[in-house]
Amino acid sequence: MDLDFNGRIVAITGAATGFGQATARAFALRGARVFAADLDAAGLAETTADRPGIHATTLDLTDHDAVAAWIQGIESDAGPVGVLVNNAGGVLGRRFAPIEEASYADWRAILDVNLDAAFATAKAAVPGMKRAGTGRIVNISSGAGLRASRTGIQAYTSAKHATIGLTRQLAQELGPFGINVNAVAPGLFAVSPGTRKQWDSYGAEGQKRVIDGLALRRMGEAEDIAKAVMFFSSDLADFVTGQVLPVNGGSF
Repeated sequence: MDLDFNGRIVAITGAATGFGQATARAFALRGARVFAADLDAAGLAETTADRPGIHATTLDLTDHDAVAAWIQGIESDAGPVGVLVNNAGGVLGRRFAPIEEASYADWRAILDVNLDAAFATAKAAVPGMKRAGTGRIVNISSGAGLRASRTGIQAYTSAKHATIGLTRQLAQELGPFGINVNAVAPGLFAVSPGTRKQWDSYGAEGQKRVIDGLALRRMGEAEDIAKAVMFFSSDLADFVTGQVLPVNGGSF
């Protein structure tokens, strides 16, 4: 069985690489009108290559007025957003520092992109979903939203835990309006420049230990996360909300 999103309006943040890129392309392949946003214009060009159903916007998600304008533009062009995927995130090139040495600027920067951006996009998209009487919001958290992070970065772990809290709270708030809100919690994937760098830093022995700790004994692909997002966005998940789906190859 394949999933059909013909005519659905999908908005995705962080769509220039990794999970966001794979998800945008997967939705477009299945008939959706996809609106993809990211700061990385070159990456967005790769996302849209050979996918005429994807409309790319270079966007700073920390500019909340610009986020609201992006959603308003989608509604004016195509109608209310039917599926919102809050994928933007990551450690933004930061490295672990003991808490007494960690800077407030790094703390704030990571929360701005990983948590505040999801709040801003949902805030902008929900009124249209309410008018339509339906909608799906899928937030990309992390295994670091369920436990401590391999990165050791306090802000990243805190933001990903908070993303799950936001997911559960919005599910309760928005359920009466026909809006489902769920989260995907990826394990370690080497699918973006930052995660590939992290993976490479483990060396051959460290990489083997990670893979040996996965029931499926392989690293995941970005498309594995896209599949989980499409499930939550599909009719198959009509009665699923407020849930967190770990996609990690059976990490133990």
